[in-house]
This record gives sequence, structure tokens and C-alpha cells, in this order.
Amino acid sequence: MTTIKDVAKEANVSVATVSRVLNQSGYVNNNTKKRVEQAIERLDYQPNSVARSLFKKESKTIGFIVPDISNPFFPMLVRAAEDYLNKKGFTIILCNSDEEIEKEQEYLNVMKQKYVDGVIAVSNHLTKEQVESYPMPIVALDRPIEGDIPSFSVDNRAGGVMATEYLKEIGCRKIAHIRGPEQVLNATERYKGYVDVVGNEKWFSSSLVVHGEYDKKIATQVAKKLLQEQPDIDGVFAGNDMMALGVLKAAEELELHVPEDVAVIGFDGIDLTEMTSPELSTISQPLFDVGTKAAMALVDMIQGRNLSETKNLFPLTLMKRQSTIFRKEV
Repeated sequence: MTTIKDVAKEANVSVATVSRVLNQSGYVNNNTKKRVEQAIERLDYQPNSVARSLFKKESKTIGFIVPDISNPFFPMLVRAAEDYLNKKGFTIILCNSDEEIEKEQEYLNVMKQKYVDGVIAVSNHLTKEQVESYPMPIVALDRPIEGDIPSFSVDNRAGGVMATEYLKEIGCRKIAHIRGPEQVLNATERYKGYVDVVGNEKWFSSSLVVHGEYDKKIATQVAKKLLQEQPDIDGVFAGNDMMALGVLKAAEELELHVPEDVAVIGFDGIDLTEMTSPELSTISQPLFDVGTKAAMALVDMIQGRNLSETKNLFPLTLMKRQSTIFRKEV
């Protein structure tokens, strides 16, 4: 394995000179710099990234914390951020927190020790004080953090209103909601949007709201039970697309036709919604833009630039597909 000493010998310079060229620190005249670069190329020398990170207090890596990597929503965000960060010379360390505060803290502490340059976090636990206690910049994705911590998300309550109003427009007269975890802010906001629309209806009751925990299997179970107990439900707004897929499964097991017997709409806009039968209507987030803009802001912070905005909200789009659009109005 080629060492820095080999490069110094090949270029007929000192090890310190090679180090200055590699780290772009200190003065090296152009002719000497060119000799060192040519020696590096001839010997195919690969600098020790760990040693460089210890020396420069940086690693050209970005930490990315997500709650559940098995949910296709999060890999889509990660991919968008990764595409931009790779172009800027950064690599991603992906961490799955399982919504556990202890795992989040452990990951952040390790990132601090490893001189990770910045962190993109999807967290429901981090506070402004915790974020500011770390030396590396942190931006929030999907779930805002209090205060002036940069965040990138959508208006979840408005999305809940949009989904529920659409079900009413196509003729649904009794609409249920499969909500996400109570401790997750965006799940609560989507639930509030649903209540904004139907809370004053004569048929509305708390029994129409069940917890699917952002999980397809759980949503299948609770939706099946709900539709059996209240067979006059003709519309379901699921708080995310994975739970909406669970509702489709529950309807299939109960031999209900979607959308003729019950219309279904989800939230997020993951690719799987176009691959189901019927295709799933959803409130779609601009996932590529959200992930990219978060990555861009983080790089700006790493490089010492000020952000013009800290709270960034992105527009939502109602995607009308087969799980709703062929329903006959009553």
C-alpha cells in the first residue's frame, strides 16, 4: 500500500509538503504542487480519510437519521439528498432510529466523535437546545424542530383538509380516518385537518378514528375491524400511504370494492401508490424537492453561509387515482 512517505520520495519533497498539498493548507509553490500531484497520480495514492478527518476536524460525511427505513417514504427523501450531496463530495451515513430517543442520541454522539460535517434528521424528539449543543449543523426534515432550527416539510393540516374535502366532494357520507402515532407531530396535524372538515357532521364520532401507527399490517387489522363494525363507512382517509395500502388489503379481505363500496386516499405520494390495484389516490409531497433543498441548506451551513429561510413549507398535490375517481356519487 502506497504511503505518504512514498509520495514524498517520488516527488522529492518532504512529507510535510505532501501534507500541505493534500490538505490545501500552507504555502506550496506551483511547480512543487504539480510534482506532488503527479506523484500521487502515478502511485495511485489514496489519502487516509480517517486521518484527514482527525486533522481537519471534518470527514466529508453527512449523517441521516430516519425513523423507519422500511417505509418507502424515507428512502425517497434520502435518495434526493444523496444525489445532491454526492455532487458536493459528501457521502451519507444512514441511521434507523425506530422512533427511539435513545437510539437518536447514540447516533448523534457517535457522529460528533467521528467529526461528521452535518446531520439531516427526521425526529420527533430533538429539541432546539439539544441541536444547539452539537458542534455540527443539523437540519430537520419532515418534522420541524422548535425555534429557528432549519426545517423542510409540508403543511400537514392543510393536506388533511384537502384529502377529507375531496372524499366529501366525490359523495362520501361517512368518512373514517386511520391516524398515525400520537407522538408524531405530522400525524396529529393530518388528523386535525380531517376533524376540521367532518368534526361538525351529525354522523361524526371518535369511533371513526383508529390508530394505524404508520404501519401497513396494523392498519390492515384496525381498518378491517372498523369496516366490519361500521359497514356504512364509504370513505377512508389514511394518514400515510403505507396505512392506505393496509386499508386496500382490509377491503379486499372483506370483499369490498374500492372505490364503489369504499373510497380510499392516502398521504405522501410514494411510488407504490401507482403500482397497486386499484391505483391509490394520495396527497403527494414533492419528495425530491424537499430532500434536495434540505441537503442544499445543510451544505450552506457547513460552508458558513447564512440561510435566507429557516422554516420551509412545500406545496402538496392531490393525486386522483382509481381508489377514488371511479366512485359513483350518491
